[in-house]
Parts: sequence; structure tokens; C-alpha cells
Amino acid sequence: MVSYNYEEDFVAVDEIIQEHFHNLIKCIGEDPNRQGLVKTPTRAALAMQYLTQGYQQDVQKIVNDAIFDEPYDDMIIVKDIEFFSICEHHILPFFGKCHVGYLPNKKIIGLSKIPRLVDAFARRLQIQERLTYQIAQTLSEVLSPKGVAVVIEAQHMCMMIRGVEKQHSSTITNVMLGDFREDSATRAEFMNCL
Repeated sequence: MVSYNYEEDFVAVDEIIQEHFHNLIKCIGEDPNRQGLVKTPTRAALAMQYLTQGYQQDVQKIVNDAIFDEPYDDMIIVKDIEFFSICEHHILPFFGKCHVGYLPNKKIIGLSKIPRLVDAFARRLQIQERLTYQIAQTLSEVLSPKGVAVVIEAQHMCMMIRGVEKQHSSTITNVMLGDFREDSATRAEFMNCL
């Protein structure tokens, strides 16, 4: 977990975002000069910058030189990758676990790169469906594997604390490419591992 040193980070805070949070506090009927709220616009701006840092991340730099020639051709699965994202419709968090599998085609990727890719796309204003697709498509592009499978299970605060207020509901999305889409046995093997 990253902790902020607010005195140092004041220099890096986006002043426009900070001003908007200040105005938001006023608009909801609070006093932004109240002791407990004086630094809130700065903290909220820093948090928003952190939660949307995926916009500044380059997928190619994340992958770096972590693609290796390897004759291994059985399924590789990285599961239970925790993530946090922000719903683009309500600017509220959604969070859950991502499961990623692929069938190598003479190339593998360093295992830590898969969670880094998940975070790069999750740390944006998102919808779960697009997030699932972006992860699968990116792995397909950088590895040219025989197949890629991505399943995301998430809980959405926009459904839990407002609207329908269903605290125990979850949403599952999946994208299956290549052999995972075309071969039901391959798809079943992946799903049985989750």
C-alpha cells in the first residue's frame, strides 16, 4: 500500500482537481474551511490522481523485456488478482478479482506483468466489460498466444450504496479469445481451475 506524505505531495497535486473538490464540498452544503475539511480537497485530488494513474502508464513499458521464448505449451493461469477501479458512470469504486489464463505459442510473459497490466487498465474510469476486454486484447497482442481467457468478478459500489442497494450482488464478465473461445474443453479446463 502506498502512503502519501502530504507535505511533499502538495507540490505534485493537480490544482484544478483540488479546486473542483473544494467547490464540490461547497456545493453539497459544507464549509470547506472547517477544520476537518481544510485539507480534504488536496487529499481527494491526490487520491483521484492515484486512482486514475493508469492513464499515464504505457503498456509497452509495463511489459518491458519480460517476454521470453519458451517451448512450454500448457495453460498458464494467474488467478485472484485483486484490483480496484472507478465506475465511469458514477465515479464510485468497483473492486474484485481478475483471473487470467493463456495458452503460450512459444512465448511466455513474466508472471508479475499480468497483475501490472490489470492495474494499468483498472486505474482508469472504467466499466467492467471494457476492463475485461482490454486485459485480454493486450495479452493477445503482446504474446500472440494460442488463446487468452480473462474472467473478472467484481462488486460495484454504485449498486451497493445507491440505486438498487444490493450489497451482496456481484458481476462476472469474461472474454475468451482463440482456443478458449473455439474449444469448449479448453474453456472448461480454465473455468475448472478458478
